[in-house]
Amino acid sequence: MPLTNTDGVPIGANPPTDREVRYEHSLNLPGLLEHLRATLLVSTYQAGKLVVVGARQGALSLSFHNFDRPMGVATKPGALAVAARNQVWLLGNKPDIAPRLATPGTYDACYLTRSSQVTGEIQAHEMGFSADDELWVVNTLFSCLCTLHPGYSFVPRWRPPFISGLAPEDRCHLNGLAMEGGRPKYVTAMSQTDTAAGWRPNKVKTGCLIEIDGSQTVAQGFAMPHSPRVYRGHVWVLDSGRGSLVKVDPASGTVETVVQLPGYTRGLSFCEQFAFVGLSKVRETSTFGGVPIAEDRTKLKCGVAVVDLDAGRTVATLAFESGVDEIFDVAVLPGIRAAAMRGPFALQDGQPTIWAVPEPGRKVPDTD
Repeated sequence: MPLTNTDGVPIGANPPTDREVRYEHSLNLPGLLEHLRATLLVSTYQAGKLVVVGARQGALSLSFHNFDRPMGVATKPGALAVAARNQVWLLGNKPDIAPRLATPGTYDACYLTRSSQVTGEIQAHEMGFSADDELWVVNTLFSCLCTLHPGYSFVPRWRPPFISGLAPEDRCHLNGLAMEGGRPKYVTAMSQTDTAAGWRPNKVKTGCLIEIDGSQTVAQGFAMPHSPRVYRGHVWVLDSGRGSLVKVDPASGTVETVVQLPGYTRGLSFCEQFAFVGLSKVRETSTFGGVPIAEDRTKLKCGVAVVDLDAGRTVATLAFESGVDEIFDVAVLPGIRAAAMRGPFALQDGQPTIWAVPEPGRKVPDTD
């Protein structure tokens, strides 16, 4: 029997390549993305892909890029990071290249893989860039937040107060990260436990939201929560096992359900009054055993739901009919209607190589 990580993915598996993917979307999704001038990034570790979703002239476009078990996606102007099986990939935007790839006006951006930081298998989940461009990573295996350094696998920076020491034991399944003001602000965990895989037995009712400053648990009782975010002055969390998007009052710990969705909610990003929520089907494994939404698996969908926060309802959808069953993260690229990409396995993606070199006589900056 192959060794697997806590998400049920075989450790050491090669990145998937060919896979038939079928999808459908609501008729209004292309127009909504065009109105927002936004592109979506959707990671699916189960299929080994990062999906780039854009729209142009009323038509939706999807491109699929191979990564080795892609999980969290972090973005900042001009760059993005993708957490993979044993490394974090860094991609930079070369907008001057975009018009040369197709008919002018097709792409607003072109993301090229520039480098990676090898971390080893740490089960990196969500990530976020700080105000000083430092990348913070949820290190699930070691139950901590860490940053990257070329001389080390990772640098531990913070751990929950109930975690007594650094050990590769996934003690609480720390998984989600919310940034505020360019600093880490909240995390989600599946349990306040301090033993190896101690979160598993009671995971459907022990999930919690922890404020990093002061290391205080501000809300609990979630079913396998993910993707905390601070947006419009509110704290949002995905109560994944219940398939819901909730709003949390950190001062009182009260939780308000904003919308119920037909899937395991994981991956959350915002643009204007809209929330883009990742939806997943659930596998028949012990990891998802007992979660409320698993009671009727036939009704669950995989894709992205667009929720109007003002109306509290779903207004657009993207649904994968085959080839993709689970989503991990969703990120919005604002101001980019469609983006080209060359991932680390571009040849497997069926894409030609792009070489980016400075123009003759141009001074090369110290960093990309």
